[in-house]
Amino acid sequence: MIELIAERGLAVVDGLDTPEDLLQLAHSIATVVPHRDSGPDGVTTIADFGEAIVRSGFAGFSTCALNPHTDRSGVPYPPALLMMSCSRAATTGGECVLIDGQAVYDDLAVSEPEALAALCTPRSVLFGGAAGHLGSIFSDNGDGRIIIRLRLDELARFASEVDRWIPVLRAAIDRHAIEFRLSAGQGYILDNHRWLHGRRAFTGQRVVHRVNGDPLPATGIRTGLRAWASSDAA
Repeated sequence: MIELIAERGLAVVDGLDTPEDLLQLAHSIATVVPHRDSGPDGVTTIADFGEAIVRSGFAGFSTCALNPHTDRSGVPYPPALLMMSCSRAATTGGECVLIDGQAVYDDLAVSEPEALAALCTPRSVLFGGAAGHLGSIFSDNGDGRIIIRLRLDELARFASEVDRWIPVLRAAIDRHAIEFRLSAGQGYILDNHRWLHGRRAFTGQRVVHRVNGDPLPATGIRTGLRAWASSDAA
């Protein structure tokens, strides 16, 4: 599992029958980082609250589809790992939608380098509203890696030079999207600095649990994207 996360940024896991199972797994590989919506232990239970009006930033607590995004885009240092488990599957729909940011970055580097340059422009996107983070969709983490940071809802405001390229970014995301359905007891761990995640709309009482964290040094997990260079095309 650790090897998969380190190499591909993603691992699918079975045997996560309870939130406690997810939390035990999280503590074995990461320092748990609390979320705005989590309990004191760092576990967030995500289910439909049944509210008639979905508030900004709370679409996860509905039956709506979720655009591909990274967790905690509005904070300066988003947690590096996202760990999810399913305790009750949807009746219909609810498929997980995952996109490898490395594939999107490499795609744009070849097909739309002007777009990629714009998406790397510092201070070109305000994530999370007025009190959020001013950054870019792709940014240097200072350690030779690239971090992807994205949300595509009303809590992201793009500078004009970025906004014009969002349809190109969306098309690249669609080209590299994968979908799968989680059954009860299944889950996944992904590199939140590399992978985007979303979901399809659903019916029924779907319940999943989420934990954010940063990998323990002993795991050797290095998160983020490898920067593309012209020599890669050789």
